[in-house]
Amino acid sequence: MIDVELPPGPATGALTRGFAACLASVTEVPVTDLPLAGDDLAHALGAWRTWLAGHGSGLVPIADPQRFQWAGWWIAVVEDPAGGATGPAEVAVLAFGTPPGVVLSPQAPALLGRATSDLRIRQAHAVASLDPVLHRRWAEPDLCGTVEGLAVAPAAEAPMQLLEVAQARSGRGLDGDRYAVGAGTFSPRADRRPGYDLTLVAGEVLDELAAAGHALDFAGTRRNVLTRGIDVNALVGRTFRIGDVVCAGRRLCEPCSHLERLSGPGVLRPLIHRGGLRADVLGDGEIRVGATIRLA
Repeated sequence: MIDVELPPGPATGALTRGFAACLASVTEVPVTDLPLAGDDLAHALGAWRTWLAGHGSGLVPIADPQRFQWAGWWIAVVEDPAGGATGPAEVAVLAFGTPPGVVLSPQAPALLGRATSDLRIRQAHAVASLDPVLHRRWAEPDLCGTVEGLAVAPAAEAPMQLLEVAQARSGRGLDGDRYAVGAGTFSPRADRRPGYDLTLVAGEVLDELAAAGHALDFAGTRRNVLTRGIDVNALVGRTFRIGDVVCAGRRLCEPCSHLERLSGPGVLRPLIHRGGLRADVLGDGEIRVGATIRLA
């Protein structure tokens, strides 16, 4: 996403212009490249759907946005609690994460970081690709790094405890961690699902955040393994080793409004697509600080 300010115009078309700014941000095109659609949002949505279809994407209505959970982009029309002289005003916001939070709010910047569950949503639309093909990615022979830190938390929302060595258990995670016993905030409540054993985050990302004025320490990420020298995003869909422990990369560990609430405001947006990796542990073993991470 890119920063897009609210385009100038009359107050009567502010909602449509706010929605356009959110759509331009997520598609990363100048807002002036979007089709001109007037001040009526319903008419504009039709024009933008046609435009997106020509670029292989769509704008899908969300039936129950208050309960919507998807680690992707979506645009909501919400009531601004600050309102105006005549009551709450409708504004467009860009949301991301599970649980989702506001990452762009051109009309009401004070809503940045707010959980969408705390807002009154009038309507919402997901921005999604029309192509479901899962393109195969080839392994990179030089994909290698090291473990720079280890951490666990004994219960949901409990402080993270830094370790020098951790015991990994197949199909569970790290001894002493809430996800190993199914007690994490996002632990599946029924059958076990992939991607809940272990989380990794790159130390380089935290360095970049600090340099940009968004200081976040390893414990604040609430991830289990801090890496150095390896592209953790490239491990999605691949089998790799941390020391002698075999793991499977499942999906990106995207940030969410829950992380923003625990670690402070301003961490959701800069961690989008850089929040780390969710992985499963395929065999028992020991993980130590300094251990090598490499493809299996």
